[in-house]
Amino acid sequence: MEALFAFSIGLLTASGVFLTLRGRTFPVAVGITLLSYAVNLFLFSSGRLTINGAAVLGASEVYTDPVPQALVLTAIVIGFAMTAFLLILAMRSRADLGNDHVDGRLPIEPEEKKK
Repeated sequence: MEALFAFSIGLLTASGVFLTLRGRTFPVAVGITLLSYAVNLFLFSSGRLTINGAAVLGASEVYTDPVPQALVLTAIVIGFAMTAFLLILAMRSRADLGNDHVDGRLPIEPEEKKK
């Protein structure tokens, strides 16, 4: 179970880094979102994964740490707000510059380099 969890965090991180390094704004936004999901899973796993554990002391013999759960919940809300803000900035950049490249310039085509 732990190996699958670690593999999924690694896969999300690798996919997020790959998409963040792309040249257009939408893959960058998706990459940042995937990175935030990976960080959320990592924070959630820091509270030790337990089955049938209550977050309240005295409710059961086995309990889970509620702090990582609260951190992940807060990170989800902040991540959603930042993603919405990033998409609004990307839409504004597209409207002002006429393209959706990260640096605002169109890439040079190989045929244009030869001329």
